[in-house]
Amino acid sequence: MATLLHIDSSVFPAGASSSRTVTEAFRRTWEERHPDGTVIHRDLAAQPVPHISAPAHTAAFADPATHTPEQAAAFAERVKLVEELEAADAVLVGAPMYNLAIPSTLKAWLDNVIVMGRTVGDVQPLKGTPVTVVASRGGAYGPGSPREGYEYVQNYLSAIFKDFFGADLTFIVPELTMAPADPKMAELVPLFEASRERALDEAATRAKSLVQRLAA
Repeated sequence: MATLLHIDSSVFPAGASSSRTVTEAFRRTWEERHPDGTVIHRDLAAQPVPHISAPAHTAAFADPATHTPEQAAAFAERVKLVEELEAADAVLVGAPMYNLAIPSTLKAWLDNVIVMGRTVGDVQPLKGTPVTVVASRGGAYGPGSPREGYEYVQNYLSAIFKDFFGADLTFIVPELTMAPADPKMAELVPLFEASRERALDEAATRAKSLVQRLAA
């Protein structure tokens, strides 16, 4: 049975988070279509992983036999996260845009699971693994928009998941999520609502297609 690794990084709870609303729609459809599967959920806001320390970083480039106690302990925590990722048949990531970039908690998780020679580099154990990223954002940063040049979330995560990991990456992008809360964006609320509905539909469709694909 297939295993879904579900990563959330929004600081807001489900009812107040656009990214969580969409990842929940994906996961709900996944579980309905694949009730015997396994879902591993990591909420990086509720339980953040350690940021990379010098011992955790240097341990990845050293022979384990030479690890200091500090290196061994720090690297063991990284290995737990790596093994979790390696065991996933599909990955779902909620990645809201905060100040033009991903949340620091998500960056910390990525720093832990990017291990040269194991998950990236000459070997790519995640090559072809389907990864779905819900990249929500408060404004509009798509092609042709005035802020297109400030879009760093999709650019960065494409480099990591596609180029480093070799994954099969799909983005779902609910945008203008600040419109209901910002009076200056009131006229954009209909566009936000349309974007949200489109994202929810895309999440359900993507989950259905992956369940069929992995069951084949």
